[in-house]
Amino acid sequence: MGLAVVEQVPRLINAVDESGEHDRVEADLDKARAVADRLEQGIKTVIFGQEEVIRQTVVALLAGGHVLLEGAPGLGKTQLVRTLSTLVGGSFSRIQFTPDLMPSDVVGTTLVVNTPTGGKDMKYRPGPIFANLVLADEINRATPKTQSSLLEAMAERTVSVEGKPRPVPQPFFVMATENPIEMEGVFPLPEAQLDRFLMKLVLNMPDLETLAAIGARAEEPTLPEAVTSPEELLEVQATVRGIPSAPHVDTYAARLVLATHEAKEVRYGASPRAAQSLMACARVGALLDGRVAVAIEDVQRAAAVVLRHRMVLGFEAEARGLDADHFIGQALASTPVE
Repeated sequence: MGLAVVEQVPRLINAVDESGEHDRVEADLDKARAVADRLEQGIKTVIFGQEEVIRQTVVALLAGGHVLLEGAPGLGKTQLVRTLSTLVGGSFSRIQFTPDLMPSDVVGTTLVVNTPTGGKDMKYRPGPIFANLVLADEINRATPKTQSSLLEAMAERTVSVEGKPRPVPQPFFVMATENPIEMEGVFPLPEAQLDRFLMKLVLNMPDLETLAAIGARAEEPTLPEAVTSPEELLEVQATVRGIPSAPHVDTYAARLVLATHEAKEVRYGASPRAAQSLMACARVGALLDGRVAVAIEDVQRAAAVVLRHRMVLGFEAEARGLDADHFIGQALASTPVE
């Protein structure tokens, strides 16, 4: 074999390796898009309207974050979560939050049990938090003490009972519903709790056509079959985390978060965790658009759902009837794209 041919062999091997790696990445991205599409279409067979809420729920699931759903009773919040749990095929639990609910009712408790030898022993009984998909229904009806029982599980994927951490199942997804704060018998969620949610979605009253279609249903819709599995969902989440972003996109997300602190009517702007959440949602946005890298537009599309619950408005804003979305619009308009 000639010297020139010998020198070319490593280059050819590297080219084959790079080509194979590129094909593998493309296959993983196509698989992730297919899973997202099946989830979205499956939810739409049960939930009429609310297309944006459905899309963002799938985005949060693929990004590995949690969702806070706000809306008046009867808008399909609980049905949305129950449908998603059947599509994923994992374990599901529902926690109905009430004023008398205790933290041990959520995370579990240790009980005294009889042993086969006639003695006594302590045995831990897991709470409903140990499931792949957890529905925290009407979370703001419970006291802050009980609300805080979700904090560790949502942030660290573990639950500490008697000083011993216990991992929750993976994937782990919490979707909490809350009634509008103006309704009676509710407790506002503390800022630390709100910051654990990747995004906040607001369900509005459906339009006339959608409302008519809902009213025409004679029976409750049949829940669809599973279209993925917890194991496959973990693979998709890993694929999403591998989607790259250029430094200028990361910088733009950071500038956008800082811009939420500038308005004088805002007491507290978004936290540093908001920048992480923006990029997590932006990666899924790039995936669903068929791109292999995050763009500025992906960050901008995620801004409202990621930032609105992380901003604390002052009295002046409330007196003028302004909400967080108004100041997010201002931040988007004032943040330069470089």
